[in-house]
Amino acid sequence: MTQASCLFCKVVTGELAVRTVFEDEISVAFLDHRPVFPGHCLLIPKVHFETLSDLPADQIEPLFRNAQLLARAVESGLEADGTFVAMNNRVSQSVPHLHIHVVPRRRKDGLKGFFWPRNPYAREDDADLIQQKIREAIETASELK
Repeated sequence: MTQASCLFCKVVTGELAVRTVFEDEISVAFLDHRPVFPGHCLLIPKVHFETLSDLPADQIEPLFRNAQLLARAVESGLEADGTFVAMNNRVSQSVPHLHIHVVPRRRKDGLKGFFWPRNPYAREDDADLIQQKIREAIETASELK
């Protein structure tokens, strides 16, 4: 089920093009177009749910399994020291469709608290390279299962 006016539902239907790094039967992950740091991804369920509270219990485990896979891939594929994994529910939720942020982190990267300075990729090639690295890390991680 999708909502016609929802930007992320348009991602799911293919109406809005994004740089996809992962997709399975329940979710899609793609590069944020205004990342906190290069490699900042969003993971969304394919079915429209506005908040975590709206997500049915049987969807929690598969969605967060994919969040874990994505976090591992962002760390390994981008050689990050770690990741910041977060979501907003209504307040500060820019798109009213459940989404999980997975942001690569490096020691002393300057990110403090919950202020997230956002910047678009400087060049399309930069985003393409980041997308490819995360995809390759997901393939490697999936093969290890």
